Amino acid sequence: MTQSDKPISGEDSLIARYFKPLATDPGAFGLDDDAAALRAAGEDIVVTTDAIVEGVHFLRDDPPDTLARKALRVNLSDIAAKGAVPAGFVLTLALRGAEEAWLKPFARALGEDAAHFGCPLLGGDTVSTPGPLMISITAFGRVPQGTMVHRAGAQAGDRVFVTGTIGDAALGLDVLRGGPVAAALADDVVGRDFFAARYRVPQPRNALAKAVRTHASAAMDVSDGLAGDLTKLCAASGVAAVINVTSIPLSSAAAALLARKAIDIETLVAGGDDYELLCAVPSDHVDAFLRDARQAKVAVTAIGGLIAGLSPPSFLDGQGRELKLKRLSYSHF
Repeated sequence: MTQSDKPISGEDSLIARYFKPLATDPGAFGLDDDAAALRAAGEDIVVTTDAIVEGVHFLRDDPPDTLARKALRVNLSDIAAKGAVPAGFVLTLALRGAEEAWLKPFARALGEDAAHFGCPLLGGDTVSTPGPLMISITAFGRVPQGTMVHRAGAQAGDRVFVTGTIGDAALGLDVLRGGPVAAALADDVVGRDFFAARYRVPQPRNALAKAVRTHASAAMDVSDGLAGDLTKLCAASGVAAVINVTSIPLSSAAAALLARKAIDIETLVAGGDDYELLCAVPSDHVDAFLRDARQAKVAVTAIGGLIAGLSPPSFLDGQGRELKLKRLSYSHF
């Protein structure tokens, strides 16, 4: 039987209809092979993978277009933290059914983000499941040989920077679940929508990747909470940190809730899902890092510094008193 004579399975039809148009890289072979090929061209290939699962990383009624964007962007955030340029991704979908009303907006949004971030679909797999919907992406990036930025490498004297604002996504999840933040914003539709959007659609800082690669001694993305992820970076680098809580960048909406005591600082620094970048930058690179960040149009804020020692990071309030955090980050287990 020739290829043209072979019957088309439901899976093949689904792939051909929704995802083959996204496979624009020559190494994807039009999704007609069992594997893809990436050319290294004297570079290192950076690989990262993240899955998002219904009921854990998103809610059952979240719109499919936001799920597509979140699934890709959480991986792009890791690529950016390594100082890499996106090269492509593979997708695994575990679906309860092949519904056009879900697949069409999902594939459209995925294709838009793939084009916007220069990260084409290379391949993947689709399976059916009676359980929760699961979307898994493995993303690839490129860096000049030996230049990937690790969690390890930070040193005492380095400044600690974060991008964007911290804590909005955690507040967005609370809003969508109808929790205390939703109650506090009962009369504020704009505020509720802002936080929900920050939870559903992260903003990966890939425009800053070159500056991270050039200036940062260590970096990672903030996915499980600023306090917990900083603890991981410090442990990998063998240093301690002193963080000024009043320097942590907050959105105006989050700052207003904090001022009203509707939330506490722990909610913001331990909530997770920020997908901002956390960087350690040597003091003699700070000015150049700030200049490059301005050119990249990515907001960065210095929130403290690294010191010698192996103790967990210290978070100091406006009077220099150490805050005792009961929780550092989100944990799956």
